[in-house]
Amino acid sequence: MEFKNTSIQGLIEIYPKILGDERGYFYESYQKNKFFDNGINFDFIQDNQSFSAKGVLRGLHMQHKPHAQGKLVKVLKGKVLDVAVDIRIDSPTFGKHEKVILDADLGNMLYVPPGFLHGFLTLEDAIFVYKCTDYYNKEAESGVLYNDSYLNIDWGFENPIVSEKDLNLPSFENFKSNLKY
Repeated sequence: MEFKNTSIQGLIEIYPKILGDERGYFYESYQKNKFFDNGINFDFIQDNQSFSAKGVLRGLHMQHKPHAQGKLVKVLKGKVLDVAVDIRIDSPTFGKHEKVILDADLGNMLYVPPGFLHGFLTLEDAIFVYKCTDYYNKEAESGVLYNDSYLNIDWGFENPIVSEKDLNLPSFENFKSNLKY
């Protein structure tokens, strides 16, 4: 596995070593000691999976402390534009975002630590999976509107399909006033 730091500290893109031949392919998608050796010192305790048609945008989501979640995200089918926004108050990259294309053919993954908003846009029909470092907690969930002008995220897609719940998320300015990171 190859671990690549992004422009935001703690946000790490991971590429597995894919072994392929005429029968198909094999790769390790997770090995705890390799992740720990590369600064991902969390235990994953919940796995989630979703299917989304092309053009669906989910996010930007997070959970407040003490139920903040780190996520190891990847796609099993298709491609997504994955976005993480740093909301760690003391971070030099607070309010900045990173975009990564997750591609099932590459098997690449992104580790999104606690203290980030997270969302994705499906560039193709996609099966999206992620491991979490804490359990889902409805009372702790929150988020920010995907097209917030302060965050200025270029999703590169006109009129994505967004849930009513996600369309009613607050602006980043309103969100910041309740932030506990």
